[in-house]
Amino acid sequence: MSFIWFFLILLCLLMYVVLDGYDLGVGVATLFERDRRHRREMLEQVAQAWDGNETWIILLVVSLWAGFPLAFGTMLPHTYLPLIVLLFSFIVRGISVEMASQAPPAVGWERAFGIASLTAALAQGVAVGTLTMNLTVVGGAFSGSAFGAISWYSVLTAAAVTCGYMALGYAYLKWKATGELRARAGRRGVVLAGLAAVLTVACLVAVNGTAAPLNLHSPGRAIGFAGLLLFAVVGVMMTLVTLRRASRYDGLPLAGLTIAAVAVIIALVVARYPVLAPPDLTIANTAAPQNTLIFLIVGIGLNVPLILFYNWFAHHTFRGKLDSGSGGRDLPNPGLRSHL
Repeated sequence: MSFIWFFLILLCLLMYVVLDGYDLGVGVATLFERDRRHRREMLEQVAQAWDGNETWIILLVVSLWAGFPLAFGTMLPHTYLPLIVLLFSFIVRGISVEMASQAPPAVGWERAFGIASLTAALAQGVAVGTLTMNLTVVGGAFSGSAFGAISWYSVLTAAAVTCGYMALGYAYLKWKATGELRARAGRRGVVLAGLAAVLTVACLVAVNGTAAPLNLHSPGRAIGFAGLLLFAVVGVMMTLVTLRRASRYDGLPLAGLTIAAVAVIIALVVARYPVLAPPDLTIANTAAPQNTLIFLIVGIGLNVPLILFYNWFAHHTFRGKLDSGSGGRDLPNPGLRSHL
């Protein structure tokens, strides 16, 4: 039962990284966009589904808290600093999107949205990096310092996550935009995708110098890990090739990066399972009682199809490209427009 719950948490993580990853990336990209009209178009793309995308991180946190309370109670105080920054960034993002939509042009709110997207991405990367350190547990409670968790590795993971999100953002813009914005997204996306790939490789190599090295001693783990990384390489190559080309299939770069991100995350799970955090927080010794897990799987599990449907509905409703020339949207129903 604990394995099923862990799979649910992994699903939430994958959905969050892919969905909120692209809209965080688009937000960061607005900081480097000088054309005011293009910035407005980028905000409009994010405004269509950002709230549904961020629902996955809420479900992720609740699932971790309920299903693995000891792991949650240890990881949370260990990552207080980056998580506080993350929460404030989410608040600023939500407010700035609405304020920018109510009183355009709103250069200050647009800039706030971009900065908050950047700090949110960096905070997530730092939080991931700090979880490679030994978490001190005494008497079933965390006894370390929340301010001593920042290390060189967390800086590296922060850079990798941010570049990865920006690559997803540019790939999404290539899919949804037209004209100069689409072309610019393709050019910049190639650079960010390549940089994200290099930084990810650096993280995978450097993680063996932390308290959470990859466990590839058994042949099954090593083969699974290598096979998943091969999928990631194929995804990145597909992205790099299709980002610069004019094609009817502008969704291919985003599909390639999605494959790469999912493959890398699952590869890390394969290399670390069943350890949740070093030195010895595992799925078995941190799981909630069996009856609690059964109740949670029924209760929270019913919400997953609802969130999936909402994500599909939001993206389906605003499908098609944004017409950069006229500011309209190529939709079957021209009345369906973003609220921005």
